[in-house]
Order: sequence, then C-alpha cells, then structure tokens
Amino acid sequence: MSQTLRQVRILEQIKLKGYQSIDELVECLGVTPQTIRRDLNQMAQRGELERHHGGAGPVSSTRNAEYQTRKLNYSEEKQRIAACIASHIPDQASLFINIGTTNEIIARALLERKGLKVVTNNLMVASILSTKPDFTVIIAGGEVRHRDGGIVGEATRDFVNQFKLDYGIIGISGIDEDGSLLDFDYQEVRIAQAIISNSRYVYLAADHSKFGRSAMVRLGNLSQCTALFTDRAPPQTVMELLTREKIKLHIAQ
Repeated sequence: MSQTLRQVRILEQIKLKGYQSIDELVECLGVTPQTIRRDLNQMAQRGELERHHGGAGPVSSTRNAEYQTRKLNYSEEKQRIAACIASHIPDQASLFINIGTTNEIIARALLERKGLKVVTNNLMVASILSTKPDFTVIIAGGEVRHRDGGIVGEATRDFVNQFKLDYGIIGISGIDEDGSLLDFDYQEVRIAQAIISNSRYVYLAADHSKFGRSAMVRLGNLSQCTALFTDRAPPQTVMELLTREKIKLHIAQ
C-alpha cells in the first residue's frame, strides 16, 4: 500500500470512529507501529489530524491551523487550482477575492490577465495584484487581522454589499458530505456570504483536504456556487450534489 493511500485510509478511520490508537491503526492497515507514527506526525504537521499520545484524533472544529502552516500545506495542489481558476477569468472582468492562502496563490496566477477590477478584504491579495498597473484594486474597510492580513467586521460586509461583480472567488475550510461549506470565523463567513450574494458567478477553490473536514460555522452550501475547482475527484456524495445542482467541476491537472 502506498503512503498516500495509507494516509487516506487513516483519515477515513479517524473520521468514522474518532480517536484511533496506534495499535488499532496497525491492525487495520497491516503495517508497523513506526510507519503509523511517521504517518501521523506528517499528517499532524499538515493539520489533517490532531496527534495525541499513543494515537490521533480529528482536528478541532473550533480552531484552524496556523496561517504559516496553511500556506505550506498542499502548495503544489493550490498552484494547479490557481492556474485553472485564472484560465476561467476573462480579461477586463470584475471580481471579489476573499481571505485564504489558496486565494493568495490565485492572485498571483491572475497577474497573467489584463484589466481586472478586484474588490478584496485580503491585504495579501491586494498587495500582489496592485503591482499590475492595468488592474484596479479596491480594498474593503474594516478590522485587519494581524495573523493573515484579512479584513473583517460589519463595515467590511457593508462595503462588499455596495458592489455587484462578475465573479466571486472564495476559499473554504471544510466541505461536509451534504455540501455544507464550513469555516472557523463567524465574521469571515458573513463577508463570504455577502460576496456570494453579490457575484454573478461564484468560483469555489478547495484542495482535496477540505472534503469532510469539520469547522463550526456554516457559510452556505455548495449548491450556491457556479463551479468547484479542486485537485482530486470529490467524494461520491459531493459528486452527486454537483450533478444534481448542475455545478461545474474542474479538477486541476
């Protein structure tokens, strides 16, 4: 069994049963305790699970991984997603971009476009896009979060509600089996909801680790999106929802 498949199986067991001891995972997967410990440590570093003495459990639904850790996780997959989304944004378009490490990479990919008009509550995204002289970049007002340069608050939501733009590019922390879009920060969610309401087309960027991941605040549902951009085929229940709601799926190669 490959390391990738083994780690997928570990996540499946933890999502199904909660805390799993090393001995239980050894019995389930037929590998050595040393192999399981190495897998658990790698997965914990990526924020996929929480390491405990003697085993591991699901990540907290109340606390996200640190910003710098999220920037490093799945960077290659995020690069592919970013390139795919950028290829679906025409020159001269108007768009929202919200908070998220994937969206920062998308901003870099969008530098290949011409004449974009962008409204964002992400200082990092604004800094990247403002280097392009033919872009118009508008920053939402509000409280700046020191940890990631995100701008949040009631003033931010009111600012977003002044616009009606062609595209809304949003990131997410988790996608439940029923298509619920989940995040950790209530204020951030309110702004993402406003972006969805004021976009003609909504593009959701989510790498494969977001499927089945828990977070405590419900943003909305996948059915509100025009298209999902990811790096692997989603779980069967999500695939069925995409088909039923006629949501386009783009798997970045």
